[in-house]
Amino acid sequence: MARSLPSLPPPSGRSRPGRGTPLNPASRFDPLDVEPEPGSEVDQPSTATRFFRDASRSVLVHNDSPDVGASVGLNPYRGCEHGCVYCFARPNHEYLGFSAGLDFESRIMVKHRAPELLREQLRRPGWTPRTIMLSGATDPWQPVERRLRVTRRCLEVFAEARHPVGVITKNDGVVRDLDLLLSLAEHDAVAVTLSITTLRRDLQKVMEPRTSTPRARLTAIRTLAEAGIPVGVNLAPVIPGLTDEEIPAILEAAREAGAQWAGYILLRLPHGVSDLFEDWLQAWYPDRRDRVLNRLREVYGGKLYDATYGVRGRGRGVFADQLRALFRTTASRLGYVPPPELNTKAFRRPAPEGQLTLF
Repeated sequence: MARSLPSLPPPSGRSRPGRGTPLNPASRFDPLDVEPEPGSEVDQPSTATRFFRDASRSVLVHNDSPDVGASVGLNPYRGCEHGCVYCFARPNHEYLGFSAGLDFESRIMVKHRAPELLREQLRRPGWTPRTIMLSGATDPWQPVERRLRVTRRCLEVFAEARHPVGVITKNDGVVRDLDLLLSLAEHDAVAVTLSITTLRRDLQKVMEPRTSTPRARLTAIRTLAEAGIPVGVNLAPVIPGLTDEEIPAILEAAREAGAQWAGYILLRLPHGVSDLFEDWLQAWYPDRRDRVLNRLREVYGGKLYDATYGVRGRGRGVFADQLRALFRTTASRLGYVPPPELNTKAFRRPAPEGQLTLF
């Protein structure tokens, strides 16, 4: 009969019997605990949001789409707490094993190393400065940015390098980084665009539940303009049959606040976003549902969406032409001008991480 070995006391600090190790180091996908800002006016979601570390080894995204304003983009976050029901970026979450629905707005991947990766990219000998869009997919100033400051740290790299960056957001949190935007503006290396979908608070609250209010976005435009930051407005998306009637009012309000240029994008519903949007319409605006969907089919050739370059975000046909004419006529009457060409000549390669420059 085999003799049993004597039992030994666990090593000091070992408190999990039956486990190979009591250590629990952070995984690349380990959730981050982030508490909501006390007293925040932004509605808190009913489903708790979880944040995960994104282990991406590169941070710049290149594209050759002819209808995108810049060929390079930077997204500090994947997924977006804003929860805009119509967001064209929702299907991208499916590549991560998440849903384009609730997961997209409640399971957020955080690129903690984005500033370091950006610094590495801009330091490469072969890098040629060109405008980088911040961000182009998910919002760089979504609510959690107040705590994690990933976008701000990226702006610090841009400012140090005097590298041109085009900013687009639905969040008035952009004004928290006014100091860095001013530093870039000294070298004509920044342009900020605020997206406004509607001026109606009741509509914004259910369609874009955690974005800044329309009034707050207009205030942000005013703050940036008065500080001397080039700023414009993007009517995005324009929803036929629901928000298209607001085109003149939005352009007038933004121009009065100080917006210098304006653009618009027609609603885009790729892949499963169309199902999400149809369900939302049925829940909140059943009386407008058929009108909205029929208008979309009219501008997209009988479908709810056409991804063809030059058609997506613009549409074709009589109604699309009418929207385009309304926008252009109003923008011209109000004195909007084209967005500025950003300067690349002031670019200097940033110092290695952890080092300071003499000048």
